[in-house]
Amino acid sequence: MQLKNARILLTGASGGLGQELACQLSDCGAALLLAGRDSGRLNALATSLGPGAASICADLERASGVAALAGAAREFGVNVLINNAGVSAFGLLENEEWAAIERVLATNLEAPIHLTHALLPWLKAQPQAAIVNIGSTFGSLPFPGFVAYSAAKAGLRGFSQALRRELADSLVAVIHIAPRAIDTPLNTDAVKALNRALKNQSDSPVDVARQVIAALRRGDGEHHFGFPERLFAWLNGVAPSLIDRGLASKLAIIKQHSPSS
Repeated sequence: MQLKNARILLTGASGGLGQELACQLSDCGAALLLAGRDSGRLNALATSLGPGAASICADLERASGVAALAGAAREFGVNVLINNAGVSAFGLLENEEWAAIERVLATNLEAPIHLTHALLPWLKAQPQAAIVNIGSTFGSLPFPGFVAYSAAKAGLRGFSQALRRELADSLVAVIHIAPRAIDTPLNTDAVKALNRALKNQSDSPVDVARQVIAALRRGDGEHHFGFPERLFAWLNGVAPSLIDRGLASKLAIIKQHSPSS
């Protein structure tokens, strides 16, 4: 897809990956409507990017917030939607507060579906359009200690695949991106300690944003980042019992680092 003069709605724009995506997309010549909850960061980012960027605060957990953002997106003339907003939660399911679980599901799964639903007729009317859903390796490799997050990201992957097949006779590309851990403030100290203990690899927002943009340009339907995570995700699809046994050997470390409620 041609990014020069593209008009892009980017959710989660005030976060670590969102800010880097905004900067790199702007460098590609795209105009950006930046959405998020932190008005100060959004305004500062939009100002730094120049006249081709605008910002809007939106609570995507509320129907009114989705409706307001969809209206602003149509007025902006978007032809690309990047569902990047996300929250994580690390902890054993039995220790998690239900409100935290609801927030993970609402932000990572319900909000992208709701916003896509609101904008789909508009996007289908464009000469060229794309929907990019930022998922996670955990969507294909569900991980203990991240039960709600894994469920939400698995749902987002399924949503992306089903919608791509539903829109196969349209000009709307549906792209699902599944990065491994990213070095952003989304990761708590407990998550960082767990990653160190398990020797999990992570990527910088700069590298992930670069790969997201490359996938958007190519129109890749599915893109998984990182090795060996990509291999393990594939293996989980064909022989999940092997992954069960492998993760069982790490369970004590996961429980040791898991915060209690």
